[in-house]
Amino acid sequence: MDLGLKGKRAVVLGGTRGIGRAIADLLADEGADVAICARNQDQIDDAVVALKAKGVSAYGGSVDIADGPALTAWVDVAAKSLGGIDILVSNASALSAGNEEENWQSGFNVDVMGAQRAIKTARPYLEKAAEKNGDASIIIISSVSAAETSYPNAYGAMKAALIHMGKGYAKQLAGKHVRCNIVSPGTVYFKGGVWHMIEENMPDVYKDAMSNNPTGRMATPQDIANASVFLASPCSSFTTGINMIVDGAYTSRVNF
Repeated sequence: MDLGLKGKRAVVLGGTRGIGRAIADLLADEGADVAICARNQDQIDDAVVALKAKGVSAYGGSVDIADGPALTAWVDVAAKSLGGIDILVSNASALSAGNEEENWQSGFNVDVMGAQRAIKTARPYLEKAAEKNGDASIIIISSVSAAETSYPNAYGAMKAALIHMGKGYAKQLAGKHVRCNIVSPGTVYFKGGVWHMIEENMPDVYKDAMSNNPTGRMATPQDIANASVFLASPCSSFTTGINMIVDGAYTSRVNF
C-alpha cells in the first residue's frame, strides 16, 4: 500500500533506537526524508548513514531534549535541512518511573516539555506544509501506562498529560489541516530496551508482564512504527485527536 509519504519531510525526536528508530526507518522506506535527534552522537551518525542508504535525505543531531533552547534550535535547523516539516514525531522519553521529585521533574522536562517545545517550534513549518499539500501530521508516543496504575508513578502521569496535550492540538490545528494523534504502546521488547533489561535483572517481573500479554508476546518496535507511520500518513487524513492503543489486548479497558 502506498502511504503517500514519498518526498515528505519528517522529524523524529529520539530516533536512534527502539520505537523511534523503527519509525524513522519506516518513514525512509516509504520515501520520506528524515531528521532525527538523540543524545549519543555515534548512534546518530550510524542511523543517518543507514537512513541515507535507503535513498532519502537524512540529518541528525545530538540534543538534550530537556534543554529547551537546544531543542527548539535543533528543530529549526532540522526544518531548514529538510526544506520544511510535514511530519513531527515526538518519541523521546525520560523513562522515569517512580514517585520521587526527580522522577516527576525529568518526566516533565523530557516527555511533556520536549513534546510541547518541539510542536511549538515545528508548528509554522507544519502549517505551511499543510497549506501547500492539504495535510501535515504530529504523532506523540504515549503509553498504556497513562491509564494503568497501582501506585503514584511519574511516568504514567506524564504520558497521560501527552494525551491531553495531543487532543488539544488536534482541536486547535484542525482548521489548518495539521493533524495530531497519539499512539500508546503496551509492553515493547527490543535488545537494550527496558523490557530486555527487566528480563535480565528482574525475571519474575518480566514473566508476570508476559503472562498479561494475551497474544503471548510483547510488541516489537516495528509493530508500533507500523501504526504510527500509517497514522502520520495522508491515508489517515481525516483522523485526528485519537489515542491509538497498540497493546495486543494487554489492557482491559474499553477505549471510547
